[in-house]
Amino acid sequence: MTTQQGPQRTGKAPAGPRTLAEELRTRPDDALATLLRSRPDLLNPVPGDLTQLAARLSSRASALRALERLDRFTLQVAEALAAAPDGAPLATVRTLLTGPAKVKPHPGATPLTAADRAAVAAALPRALTTLRDRALLWGPDNGLRLVIAVREALAPTAANPGRTGLGPTLSEATVGMSPARLQQLLTSAGLPATADPVTAVTALTGLLTDRARCDALLATAPEPALRLLERLVWGPPTGTVPDATRPVTAEDAQSPVEWLLARGLLLPTSPGSVVLPRELALHLRGGRTHRLVEPAQPEPAPAAAPRDPQAVDSAAAGQAHTAVRIIEELLDLWGLNPPATLRAGGLGVRDLKRTAQTLESTEQQTAFWLELAYASGLLAADGEADERWAPTPAYDTWLQQDTAERWARLASCWLTATRVAPLTGSPDGKGRPRAALGPELDRTLAPSVRRATLALLAELPPGTPATADELLPTLRWQRPLRGGPATGEARELRDDLTAWTLAEAELIGVTGRGALAAPARALLTREADPAEVLAPLLPQPLDHVILQPDLTAIAPGPLLTPLAQALALCADIESKGGATVYRFTPTSVRRALDAGRSAADLQGFLEQHSRTPVPQPLSYLIDDVARRHGILRVGAASSYLRCDDPALLAEVLADRRSVDLRLRLLAPTVLAAQAAPDILLATLRTMGYAPAAESAEGDVLITRPDSHRTPPRSAPTPVPDGPPTPDDTLLGAAIKAIRAGDRAATAVRRPPTPDSRQVPRTAAAETLATLQTAVLLGERVWIGYLNAEGLASQRIIDPVKVEGGFVTAFDHHADEIRTFALHRITGVAELEE
Repeated sequence: MTTQQGPQRTGKAPAGPRTLAEELRTRPDDALATLLRSRPDLLNPVPGDLTQLAARLSSRASALRALERLDRFTLQVAEALAAAPDGAPLATVRTLLTGPAKVKPHPGATPLTAADRAAVAAALPRALTTLRDRALLWGPDNGLRLVIAVREALAPTAANPGRTGLGPTLSEATVGMSPARLQQLLTSAGLPATADPVTAVTALTGLLTDRARCDALLATAPEPALRLLERLVWGPPTGTVPDATRPVTAEDAQSPVEWLLARGLLLPTSPGSVVLPRELALHLRGGRTHRLVEPAQPEPAPAAAPRDPQAVDSAAAGQAHTAVRIIEELLDLWGLNPPATLRAGGLGVRDLKRTAQTLESTEQQTAFWLELAYASGLLAADGEADERWAPTPAYDTWLQQDTAERWARLASCWLTATRVAPLTGSPDGKGRPRAALGPELDRTLAPSVRRATLALLAELPPGTPATADELLPTLRWQRPLRGGPATGEARELRDDLTAWTLAEAELIGVTGRGALAAPARALLTREADPAEVLAPLLPQPLDHVILQPDLTAIAPGPLLTPLAQALALCADIESKGGATVYRFTPTSVRRALDAGRSAADLQGFLEQHSRTPVPQPLSYLIDDVARRHGILRVGAASSYLRCDDPALLAEVLADRRSVDLRLRLLAPTVLAAQAAPDILLATLRTMGYAPAAESAEGDVLITRPDSHRTPPRSAPTPVPDGPPTPDDTLLGAAIKAIRAGDRAATAVRRPPTPDSRQVPRTAAAETLATLQTAVLLGERVWIGYLNAEGLASQRIIDPVKVEGGFVTAFDHHADEIRTFALHRITGVAELEE
């Protein structure tokens, strides 16, 4: 017959606080402030008292969020505590990390020298302090206790061996095993029979934790059985075995697996699988929970030689200027021709390709520039019925700033943005490619990885470059659980983000030739204004160009923004680089005339800003286009064409290319067209004419290329990675409120008349705290319970686990393990021993 075992008593608890709430009451206000600052989720909402704070600390979601912020060694210490019995002393934790000094380490573990052991011993107090400060650990050094949620998250099990690769303890693996089977295991292991299942489990555990006796038992094992154990020792600790639950004795064992099953060295977890008990795994490992213990952060070891810091700063400044110019060119382009927004959000593939071709860049780099402009609040959707992407009014303000200030805004927004441009084009959960500027490019991990990557570069000597592979070991040590989802080929999102960060930093001018530049150091530390550091490094903008006889103008360096905009109005950019080449064409000159410039204006502008005389071919081009510009006038009829020269109108009417306009002569100087004015203008220009639009009053309309602008838009808020860190004012008020609530909750009141027949009613927080304490200390409690039919009952239970709104406990009335819903427990009281 199968019976259930109640929880084992752990003995008298060490002196000190009995619960986490009691331990919190002993902390001063500055210690509580440190706790709440490191775990800001605890303040949403502010706990009513310290009992509620302790219950919130024990929630799984909060505990997992806190574990993600631990470095590798601190996490290894927590994992060692989770593998040890609850209330283990400091010496036990140190031994689990380094192994007993006189025990030979397992060949699969990294050997530890005396210096390594000393380093672990030196780093252990710091790790314990971190765990205590964040309320993941409490209790004195001779009785260290993990918070229940942390132990449940880190304790190795057969289904989740965790980072240690260990399995459950023998006591956990034998829950539900029949007393007769336990006695068979004792006999096969050469141990005397016991009176009950509890003492049988204790005897088997004692055998596996006694190094001499366990070695003697393993010495009798056949070689195949030892090889099988070697395959499981470092995890995963489970294996597949047919009919694993069959009762095998030492006499019946025919195979290596049966030899191990008969003696309890492998234990069944299901009819088809077995697990290696944690005690035996630790014995085979030489007493260590981890193959490699890393008490110190690994330092990056760049292979490249350091560069001249001045050369690094110059290269970064040049790229910073290029980044500002590209953003300006991009937004000017989209201001004139704003692309449509996809129905699901984002930018269409065709528009992205067209923009990349205009910028003479790759699609991935173009997506980065778009995301950078969007994150900086310079680009947004206009919100119209036919929604389009366009510059925001903030772009006009940005244009008025000098180049260094513009770069500082771009760089600071990039550093904190959660947008990840390289994800553009990658498949989403449904296999569809993600669109640039789409809603699926936010990753909360991105800002922390960017800052951590740049911080590592800042710690290197000035001018020292480093690759992603050289930085990743340190980043993984700093936050081992913050790798993000896997992206394929055994890579984490953090690995890709690190490589993308270095590539984007080079594009935007944060780094130069792979090393961190001086303006970026100021951006990280905030010890100086990044714009002031960058300004002396930038090339001075020029106020002149060099006109060539071949209808080109050469800008030998960056131009002043007003000059660059005016030149782009009357000439087309032909090539970019250290010097920009502009080409004058009839179309570009007509564009300036359409914007209201006259031939004299253009001639004067070029004479003013050219270091050389205006070449004769260019003067002829301007005069010729101006002479023909505006002779033909287009208005709205559907549209009409007016000209003082009847011969020119007759020429247009006779031209076969005007057939689609369906022109009709109304008067010697007027033609009517069955086409809209903009179509009529465009068609006439393709035919080689230079028409001008006019208003209803007959005045020439100036078609100034004013950019489209969105209504005022703020920059997108980065997706928060958890609650923000509270400031000192909020912390002070919260601690004051918690202390006041705790004083009210713990105040001594006149006790009511006791009724020994009824369980006293307790508040929900008190019920949860009492049950968690009972689990921790292995105590028996008395509860009032209301079942699904509304019937009230009183039960005496031994709580085993409190998780997910339920209590798993041994019910003495039913004599079995049962699950109770927390919200149905009306009250709880401790029982006298």
